[in-house]
Amino acid sequence: MKYKAEIFPNYFDLDIYSLDKIKDEFIGPEGSPQRAQYEYELKMEIIGNLVREARKRRGMTQEQLGQLLGVRKAWVSKIERSASNASINTILKIFKVLDAEVTISVKMSGDYLELRS
Repeated sequence: MKYKAEIFPNYFDLDIYSLDKIKDEFIGPEGSPQRAQYEYELKMEIIGNLVREARKRRGMTQEQLGQLLGVRKAWVSKIERSASNASINTILKIFKVLDAEVTISVKMSGDYLELRS
């Protein structure tokens, strides 16, 4: 049996970078406008994924959800790809139509505040 060093002679010479260091270098340091925009878009993509998952669990198509919301299928598709143009009110309305409870949690000085829809 060969060891990693024999198969990959430079294995131990590799530099290892943390995800934060890579983000700092390629997106921008934490607190920069570029990094804030990246983090915002990532969070909105996660919300869009939650909308898609909830819709699928209800066995609904984008068309059906759109009809219940009074919007077109294309709008539902856009929200599911990234909810960046949706207000909190819109997101809450979508989850209400899907009969899903939304919990928003805010941490302040070690204490949590929660809002349930």
